[in-house]
Amino acid sequence: MAAPVILVLDAAPSPRLGRLTGQARIVHTDERSLAERLPEADVLLVWDSTSEAVRAAWPDDGPRPRWVHTASAGVDRLLCPALAASHGTVVTNARGVFELPVAEYVAGLVLAFAKDLPLTLELQRQRLWRRRETRQLAGSRAVVVGAGPVGREIMRLLHGLGVQVALVGRTARRTIHGPEDLDRLAAGADWVICAAPLTESTRAMFDARFFGLLQPYARFINVGRGPVVVEDDLAEALRRRWIAGAALDVFQEEPLSPDSPLWTAPGLLVSPHMSGDTAGWRDRLGEQFVSMYEQWASGLTLPNVVDIQRGYVPSPDIPL
Repeated sequence: MAAPVILVLDAAPSPRLGRLTGQARIVHTDERSLAERLPEADVLLVWDSTSEAVRAAWPDDGPRPRWVHTASAGVDRLLCPALAASHGTVVTNARGVFELPVAEYVAGLVLAFAKDLPLTLELQRQRLWRRRETRQLAGSRAVVVGAGPVGREIMRLLHGLGVQVALVGRTARRTIHGPEDLDRLAAGADWVICAAPLTESTRAMFDARFFGLLQPYARFINVGRGPVVVEDDLAEALRRRWIAGAALDVFQEEPLSPDSPLWTAPGLLVSPHMSGDTAGWRDRLGEQFVSMYEQWASGLTLPNVVDIQRGYVPSPDIPL
């Protein structure tokens, strides 16, 4: 029997898949040849998680991979009607790799804002000695939008800093609030943090109406997906001082254009989609895929299976 074919939609540096030598035939491709090579593949590894080429290349019928794995937490760049209709294909994501790094990044942002570190660095650059009061983090209130593993890890770390955290998910259940509670919770929050996937219900959910609900001392952080925020509305809210500040790690278009007004929006911290990128993250993604492949090849049930209709991997309830 011929070895299964793993087709890798590549990005530099390529994944380390040496452990699969003799178990599978590994073929590398780029966006231009993806459509041509998809029918011969048993497995598609979307290593270039910034690519949207799968949407255009996925066949409406005929041979196609039985398993698609993306080396990212989000699957919005991947899903399309043709893939959703491929009932013999399972889609998985990289859940388990990015949760803690992203949560640490958010905790760092919250601490930096509370202790006014951006101004401290600027005053140091100017050699100005200016004592001032900062905020006590313990006792402040946060709303985390997105009840998946990233949102839950953010909640855990912020709890450790003494922050009171409300978690908002797709539906209300046990210790998780539903969308109907978001406006009320956000209106009294010091921190609003988005860790939600991009779906039809989350697209553009943070707009002028939402930012108008927040307190002048509130800060908004997005480590979810860029299109959940109406960026012009956020920039306007910052200019009008509706909120005290914001931090964006994801954007509608990446990389962010040099002429984007977000670069100069007052109180906005811009980072280049790096909240989950800690040293060795690519190796961890490769190791995760190799382990999952060995499970798949042994006929075992794959973890991290994406609900195609919802657009993410469903999470169980949080234990009481």
